[in-house]
Amino acid sequence: MTMAEHGTGAAGAGRAAGGPAAGEWRSSACILCECNCGIEILVGPGGRSFDKIRGDKAHPASHGYTCNKALRLDHYQNGRSGRLTRPLRRRPDGTFEEIDWDTAISEVAARFKEIEAAHGGKTIFYYGGGGQGNHLGGAYAPATMRAFGMRYRSSALAQEKTGEFWVNARMLGLPNRADVEHCEVALFVGKNPYQSHGFPRARSVLKEIAKDPGRSMIVIDPVRTETAELADFHLQVRPGTDLYLLTALAAILVREGLIATDWLAEHADGLAAVTAVLNEVDVAGYCEIADVDEALVRAAARRLAGASSVAVLEDLGVQMNRDSTLVSYVEKLIWLLTGNLGKEGAQYVFSSMAPIGRDRGHPADEGPRSPVAGAKIIGGLVPCNVIAEEILTDHPGRYRAMLVESANPAHSLADSARMREALDALDLVVVIDVAMTETARLADYVLPAPTQYEKYEATFFNFDFPRNIFHLRQPVVDAPEGVLPEPEIHARLVEAAGALSEDDYAPLREAAAKGRQAFAEAFLGALGEKPKLMRLASVLLYRTLGPTLPNGAASAAALWALAHKCAQDNPAGVKRAGYGEGLEAGERLFDAIVTNPHGVVITDDEQDETWRRLGGRRIQLDVPELLTEVAGLAARPRPDLAPEWPFVLSAGERRAFTANTIIRDPGWRHRDPEGTLRMNETDAERLGVVAGDRVRLTTRRGSTEVTVDPTDRMRPGHISLPNGLGLAVQGPGEDGAPVITGVAPNELTAAEDRDEFAGTPWHKHVPARVSALSGVAGGAGAVAGEAG
Repeated sequence: MTMAEHGTGAAGAGRAAGGPAAGEWRSSACILCECNCGIEILVGPGGRSFDKIRGDKAHPASHGYTCNKALRLDHYQNGRSGRLTRPLRRRPDGTFEEIDWDTAISEVAARFKEIEAAHGGKTIFYYGGGGQGNHLGGAYAPATMRAFGMRYRSSALAQEKTGEFWVNARMLGLPNRADVEHCEVALFVGKNPYQSHGFPRARSVLKEIAKDPGRSMIVIDPVRTETAELADFHLQVRPGTDLYLLTALAAILVREGLIATDWLAEHADGLAAVTAVLNEVDVAGYCEIADVDEALVRAAARRLAGASSVAVLEDLGVQMNRDSTLVSYVEKLIWLLTGNLGKEGAQYVFSSMAPIGRDRGHPADEGPRSPVAGAKIIGGLVPCNVIAEEILTDHPGRYRAMLVESANPAHSLADSARMREALDALDLVVVIDVAMTETARLADYVLPAPTQYEKYEATFFNFDFPRNIFHLRQPVVDAPEGVLPEPEIHARLVEAAGALSEDDYAPLREAAAKGRQAFAEAFLGALGEKPKLMRLASVLLYRTLGPTLPNGAASAAALWALAHKCAQDNPAGVKRAGYGEGLEAGERLFDAIVTNPHGVVITDDEQDETWRRLGGRRIQLDVPELLTEVAGLAARPRPDLAPEWPFVLSAGERRAFTANTIIRDPGWRHRDPEGTLRMNETDAERLGVVAGDRVRLTTRRGSTEVTVDPTDRMRPGHISLPNGLGLAVQGPGEDGAPVITGVAPNELTAAEDRDEFAGTPWHKHVPARVSALSGVAGGAGAVAGEAG
């Protein structure tokens, strides 16, 4: 079908009725972290610029709160970014030419079909499915995967969270979060919520805890972060030794009789095996390895045990570090041994609109594996660090093509040079994105999408409790001519593959015209008659239910099924949120989501809902393969640095003016525009450098020049580079030649440095050396390869 036959123009698919007017405030949300705080945007003259941004007081989670980053989102929407507005096809000489959408879709579909016929659809790899704040388009990707027989996929979650996903599945069976707002004691492990957030109104909540004499905050981090400065206990751990420190904490709880014995007998199995291991721990020795005062560790353990409630959050500081899966395990032992689950101010199991963070919890030697490296697939995601390995081989099952959506693996995955080599070795690379990213520059076809403020969009990071929130964001400004929202792109690819046609749509369109009840009956009947349609359901809904939705909200059609699933799985919470019972509850919930521009409460739970969601399952404290590793920790060699690599580099620190790479405009950074290398003042003095000097930073993968920033926040031997830099963006001036600002951290990281269980990278633990420059030529961000 052509665009005309679909009844929508390239810019019109999914646009709300009535364009923005200058001086009009429009509701939306920040897209820079998982909290997605509600904001209001004042649209400027011409209906394009964001003249002002403020917190949305009507948002049911953030209530008008924002941090400084949200207030500069015009740099995302209108900054120098390499914005795309036409489909591109690579010429034989490597340059790109603009083509029309019909040509792009037909050629991409034909080439995917050729690869499927020759090698099987399982050799076509899908990466992405949504950036930090745009998940709605990713809900349609499974239909494209089904249409071309794709089997394997991954995303940024497999760089960060899959170890924790697997541990949660083994111990509880379900993912969980922490009620930081109401806890007596908050414990943050490798997390700086002041910058990374992770829960609503993060900075306000942190300050509330810090000011309350009856509450405490414990931070485990090698850096004296903004959060650590507010804490009662800062356990400034030696980089990469978090497992030793946490094991010492857990051992103190057991050996001092500080565990919730009666609670554990009621809810958990495996306590005897765990206590047997922890009773053998050399607490003093482990504290010495972690370089944290034993008395301080014991005081922190006693504060945890004496609290009425403890909320624990871990983050990338440990999840992208050595022993990340083991750290997740011992961290969870700490709050389980103290009985902190299923009560206010502790851990909880949340409702959801999509199954993010869920895994089946197969033992380490079981479950699905990647075809070449045999890497463990957790939550359906291939570990990012093996993707290049899955391509650069003669193995018959190797990946031969790649569809990348709203992601930038050439920049964001470890060992960028090897990732570029892998992308170059593929038969076909197709990128769906807003801007000419580093990955798009390597593609055969680039399909342009609207920005997150030009279309209906949402995030599936819905983790709040007891009132969980979902926010369908409506377009703020019109999309330019020539782009298509991701649901439309996926629908056209599915149709070009011959997986769906008008014969599938017609009966459902007819039913939709009669009302939602008739449509539901027809839709379920179609799935029952043709089970193969299940994985195509999102596009089926988009083409049939979508056109009936108000204000051009066709992209929200996939949420209809998710709303009904949420109502079915969480009847009490959905009823308490005001949507009633039975089938009507799902319809009311869906209608509320589609029509409320500020976001809605999807479930309003009682505290004991966690136990209902666990369904009688007992907590498993003893995960044998993990507990065995904890028991063997004492026999490991000391984790000392090699003399030739005297520093540990944290590659990708979150700072006040850095974010994920969707903001490509360097002009948004008020401070530290080039991204300095932070190091301890003593180390700087030893090297003979001061603030503003240039140094050479070298790892096993590369070498670069960077400006140094000595600070007492860093431990000696620990250095850091910020995330979100090293991007090629349109330069100023008439020629607009691309310029690169700062260092791309993954030019310095190694793919083989990864967790033994989950395959997550060690971005926060990169062996490095630093030397003062003495007449060495080079510019900001220049990286040269170096043999390791």
